Amino acid sequence: MVRSGNLKKISTHQFDKLMEFTFRQSMDFVYDSRRHSIEFHSENASIAKVYLSIDQLWGKDNSLLKKSDFFLPVCVIKAGQASLALFHNSELIDHKVFRAYMVRKKQGKSQVKHLKTKGKSRLGSRIRLSETERFFEEINKRLNKYNKHPIEKWALSCSKTLWPFLFESDVTPPFESKSESIYKIPFHISEAKFEIQDKLYHELCSMHISTSEVGKKLLSPLLESSPQNDEDW
Repeated sequence: MVRSGNLKKISTHQFDKLMEFTFRQSMDFVYDSRRHSIEFHSENASIAKVYLSIDQLWGKDNSLLKKSDFFLPVCVIKAGQASLALFHNSELIDHKVFRAYMVRKKQGKSQVKHLKTKGKSRLGSRIRLSETERFFEEINKRLNKYNKHPIEKWALSCSKTLWPFLFESDVTPPFESKSESIYKIPFHISEAKFEIQDKLYHELCSMHISTSEVGKKLLSPLLESSPQNDEDW
């Protein structure tokens, strides 16, 4: 399941209208290369943020250019399960789902933080810790396999709790934790399963806008016909 929160999908035509409106109103905007997004301001107030299509380049002349030979790894990590996929120009060319015993049955939630500190003495805890280590080693091995292709961005969805394990693994990922090549997926994803990958890719290759209360009133005429996201994936 994937929910996009207050993000709304917009078309290229609507984005062009937004840019025209921005220039007419002398609004400021800043491009964030790490987030591949544009934030709009008016009189120092945040108006909106647009997440650009990940398969496009933002040019120095404020134009969007389609990438001709585009590889995109998509990695979704949850406690106990991870879904990895590699796309080339919208075609799925590789995918893998990894699972691990990282959840205590009685509590039904991840115990990885507890395992690193107080939980190593019991057999069940040691097993879960071993499974966690193996889990991230397998993820990173797959990511390193993808690195033989010319990768510009790595689309990742991973919680703050699990994030350190990705980089503390004996098998390191093909990027640093603060690398600008990491694209943190702006959608909330509730399950790391293969079935979401194709639709997730197409959402990443679309533009989405998030507006402030001020921006919602200011931009609503431009966004009235905005295509809506599906609630559940």
